[in-house]
Amino acid sequence: MSPPPLLLNALRPAPVWPTPSSPTLAWASRPQRAHLLLASLLAGLLLAGCATPPPVADAPAAAPAPLEAPPAPRVAVPEPPPTPGARPASGFDEIWPEPVLGPEAAVWQWAESQPLPAPLVRANSRWQPVRWSELPGWGRDALPQAWNAWLRSCERPAPTLGALCQEVRRLSIASASAQHEWMMRHLQPFRVQSLEGNPRGLLTGYYEPLLHANRVRQGPYQTPLHAVPPGLSRDRPWFSRQQMATDPQALAQLQGREIVWLADPLDALLLQIQGSGRVLVREPDGRQQLVRLAFAGHNGHPYRSVGRWLLDRGAIRAGTWEAIRAWAAAHPEQINEMLWSNPRTVFFREESLNELEAQFGPRGAQGVALTPGRSIAVDPRSIPYGTPVWLHSSGPFIELRRLVLAQDTGAAIVGAARADFFTGWGEQAFFQAAGIKQPVHLWALWPRSAP
Repeated sequence: MSPPPLLLNALRPAPVWPTPSSPTLAWASRPQRAHLLLASLLAGLLLAGCATPPPVADAPAAAPAPLEAPPAPRVAVPEPPPTPGARPASGFDEIWPEPVLGPEAAVWQWAESQPLPAPLVRANSRWQPVRWSELPGWGRDALPQAWNAWLRSCERPAPTLGALCQEVRRLSIASASAQHEWMMRHLQPFRVQSLEGNPRGLLTGYYEPLLHANRVRQGPYQTPLHAVPPGLSRDRPWFSRQQMATDPQALAQLQGREIVWLADPLDALLLQIQGSGRVLVREPDGRQQLVRLAFAGHNGHPYRSVGRWLLDRGAIRAGTWEAIRAWAAAHPEQINEMLWSNPRTVFFREESLNELEAQFGPRGAQGVALTPGRSIAVDPRSIPYGTPVWLHSSGPFIELRRLVLAQDTGAAIVGAARADFFTGWGEQAFFQAAGIKQPVHLWALWPRSAP
């Protein structure tokens, strides 16, 4: 998954942040670095004021690669006129300045006249039926942008939602107004709330890191990322992170399973926390190629935040990557102790990234490629994979009112209205993922008359 050069948001336990000398900021100018490091500081202050954070999501086991569906046409979204004092543009908070489908349309009147169905109860949520008019911003989203993500979900649809896919494909070249009208006629909005009736949830962001690596162990490249070892079993925990570095039996099983070598053990931890990432690998012949390391499994141990471990010992005052790196630089003899405080390790598999594949995100728990700005990770006990969801979230850096698809999950994504927003990869995603820690409301859009 999961996702994600190079920034973890402040909501995740032990967020990881780049340093001025790290590959993360190699592309940035001096002013850009200053802005990004300021974002790191702000996020650190947010975390410092929070209670003990939940564990960072591990990516789910990946499914076999689905067939690629042709992407829907891209639609340029006109920017609304600037508002004095408004937050800086995030790249994800644009909406149409005028409704695509206004309340005077016949479909609005028809939808408002339909009887509301009974609430639906999921394992970890209660869905309360509502009118379309209750969805903040409905009618102003550039829905054609979301259709790519929906087409992806139709590659591996759930039975109830799969019945819609023929129409979803047909409408991939339709106008935004036609897509809005079709959804209002065929889908019923349900407000997602806790079993106790609380609709307020938490939104965080995640992304896909980009790191540099070497195919062979040499020079500074001494930290391996491993493929799944032969002795791994889902029925019982495998060796812990510390045992993988010290136990002869674990080392023997890992022999030959190294995919690439990194120069920094904290970069390896970053990739394991995010669950997947893009890696620029230098081959023995000097050639460089971009590959994706995708989640393939983990060793079955619980996740423990190294940032929390340092905070609890008073070693740092903010759980940011800047603070963690600074502490590690000052205490090189204790780096292993810090890393070993988190017994969980993630294993990867290598995937090629040609020019076409590089335009898409990693595969999420649904088994389809994630779409930046339109894919979210959810608790599948609350919202089934592939469900179209209307998302509304307002925070200091971003305002979101848009259609997204539930296509991923993670160990920290637990709760009725809990969502992780996939921002993509590269410089902009790096900044965007950092700023998202804010309340969210979700509405599941479910086929009418479907259980």
